[in-house]
Amino acid sequence: MTAIFANSTLVNLVKTDTFNGIVSNIETYQPQLNVIEKYWASWYLFMDNDKLATGLLFFLLHEFMYFFRCLPWFIIDQIPYFRQWKIQPTKIPSMKEQWYCFKSVLLSHFLVEAIPIWTFHPMCERLGITIQVPFPTIKRMALEIALFFVLEDMWHYWAHRLFHYGIFYKYIHKQHHRYAAPFGLAAEYAHPAETMSLGFGTVGMPILYVMYTGNLHLFTLCVWITLRLFQAIDSHSGYDFPWSLNKFLPFWAGAEHHDLHHHYFIGNYASSFRWWDYCLDTESGPESKVSREEKMRRRAEKNVKKNI
Repeated sequence: MTAIFANSTLVNLVKTDTFNGIVSNIETYQPQLNVIEKYWASWYLFMDNDKLATGLLFFLLHEFMYFFRCLPWFIIDQIPYFRQWKIQPTKIPSMKEQWYCFKSVLLSHFLVEAIPIWTFHPMCERLGITIQVPFPTIKRMALEIALFFVLEDMWHYWAHRLFHYGIFYKYIHKQHHRYAAPFGLAAEYAHPAETMSLGFGTVGMPILYVMYTGNLHLFTLCVWITLRLFQAIDSHSGYDFPWSLNKFLPFWAGAEHHDLHHHYFIGNYASSFRWWDYCLDTESGPESKVSREEKMRRRAEKNVKKNI
């Protein structure tokens, strides 16, 4: 029996043969729930199999949100007006490149990411990730998602930096660098080993969090994964608008930050924020290169003076 309600007797009261019927019964017996909570509960009750319900929910969420967010960037690439905000304006992805990337990413979703997604619910049960309604407060979810962004960014920086080392780059990460001027669809165009290892930051950090706290809601995880997908796709879009988020949050990375990484094949390893690259002197681009060379020159002069 599904664990959607804290009071198990409610399940028998609201359950019926049709999805709309369940929604109607929940509106009658649980009017305090919001619209999303009502449909969330109805989904699990209608499916009558929590493992299948969670697996299908996560897979459809990932597919819809990924390609839904890629679509505007695909359209923008076809409209010359937007070239004024294109970071590398002479490198517009062709339809052939877009189609190849689409097929590769879709294949990866089914062959690489589908298995962990479909086996996720049993792990949720063991870890204590709940599916019950009502959901946590917006404040709690916002704080948890903010923490996940920080933790994922830390993981991504170090794992990504490792993938630029020797054999890891040659045999794994080089696939993602096929496109020196990235576009939205290329966000998840990567070797399976990279998909799983960098993807651990997205799913693994919430898992570590719930192992420590014993309290996390699956809906919070859905919102987090959606926002992380949007961030990854936007950072690969290749466009830096006056209204882009990095214009309002100076520590936010965005497309301008990640586009330099693809253009120069080095530096700017973090995913969401700029502080790791700034503090560890791994920023990318010609200005950062000049700055590093100047720092090296000053250190060399200082060492010479000490030895005199």
